[in-house]
Amino acid sequence: MPPTPPAGELRLVEDVPAAFAQLVADEVAAVTAPGARGARDGRFRMALSGGDTARACYERLAGVASLDWEVLELFLGDERCVPADDPAANQRLVRESLLEPTGGLSHFTPMDCAHPEAYGALLASQPPLDIVHLGLGPDGHTASLFPDSPALTAPPGELVVASEDPSGRNPHPRLTMTFEAIAASRLAVFTVAGSAKHGALSRVLGGEDLPAGRVRAGRVLWLCDRSALEG
Repeated sequence: MPPTPPAGELRLVEDVPAAFAQLVADEVAAVTAPGARGARDGRFRMALSGGDTARACYERLAGVASLDWEVLELFLGDERCVPADDPAANQRLVRESLLEPTGGLSHFTPMDCAHPEAYGALLASQPPLDIVHLGLGPDGHTASLFPDSPALTAPPGELVVASEDPSGRNPHPRLTMTFEAIAASRLAVFTVAGSAKHGALSRVLGGEDLPAGRVRAGRVLWLCDRSALEG
C-alpha cells in the first residue's frame, strides 16, 4: 500500500499525465453536467502549474476528445516574472501545451507580475477553484512557495503574493498563490513523476516540514508513479 502524505491521499499510477487527464475529465463532467454533484454555474475553474511534468500532463489533457473546452476557465498558480514569450514563462507553457492544441477555446487569465493584488482580487471574486494543479520541486517547494520564503506566511486574505527563492537555486522573481488561496479550492492535485523527485517526495511523506507538505484543500490528491516513490 502506498504511504500516506501529510494531508490527503496518495495514488500510485503507471502514467501520471494519463491519470491527470482522466481525473480532470471526470471532475469537469462532475461539476458541469446538468444536475451533477457540485454543479454551480456550468463552469470549471482550474489553476495550472509549470515544469516538465505539467507540460506532459497538459499535452495529454489536450488530447481528451470528450472534454468540453468551452466550460473551462484557466488560471495560473504561479508565474515567473519574465516576458510572456520567454521559455521560462508558465503562461507560454500553457499556451503551447494546452491552448494551441485545443484551438485556444478555453478562457485563460495569465498572471501580471506588475499587479499581484489584481490577480488575488480576481480569484477572490470567483467561486472556489475546482482544481489547483501543483508540482513538487527537489527542495520540497510547490507553486512558488519555497522553503524559508516570506510567501509561506503571507498575511490572511492575501491570495497572490510576490515570491523569490531565498536559496537562489530557482531563478527569477515570481508571483504565487498562497496556501490560503490553494486551501479554498475543491481539489489540489500534485503530479509527481520520475526518480528525480524521489528524494523530495520521500521527505514530504516522511513528515518533514516542507512547503508541499503544508498544502491543504477541500481534497488533496498526490498522483505519483513508481519511480518517484521508489527511486
